[in-house]
Amino acid sequence: MEKSHIRTIIAGVAGGLAMNVAMLLTFRLIGFGINADGFLLNPSIQSRKLIAVWTEMEPLPLVVTRPAPIILGIIFFGIIHAYLYRWISPAWPRGFVRRALSFALLVFVMTFVFWEFFTPFNQFGEPVGLIAIELCFWAVIALADGFAIAGISERGAS
Repeated sequence: MEKSHIRTIIAGVAGGLAMNVAMLLTFRLIGFGINADGFLLNPSIQSRKLIAVWTEMEPLPLVVTRPAPIILGIIFFGIIHAYLYRWISPAWPRGFVRRALSFALLVFVMTFVFWEFFTPFNQFGEPVGLIAIELCFWAVIALADGFAIAGISERGAS
């Protein structure tokens, strides 16, 4: 395998791992709480439908019952992100930070903003205030992905 592909795959695995860790720290520890007692599952402020999907309706989400396939899937998406980064980053101004921020913004807008609009807002009736907080979590996740991928991809680049 060509050296550039190996670097891209390593960058993608790093991006996927960074996304997983960022999700753990934001959504799991802060939002949902260790014992599902976090503010994102608080019935006084959260949509009853969203709470039911995460805690009551069978089958429960895989990320709750069997997280391994989701963790691996996010790593796979990290690899896809790294190839996307490799493809489009030459059009951006040089520099690790500028490219990391550009890629993070792209992922955030194209993936996470759309997700929050279409699913929590549209399907679950989640309150806009909680969506705003979740978008902050997604921004952290996108930044973790962008900086991990750019950090490895740009290392040693001229």
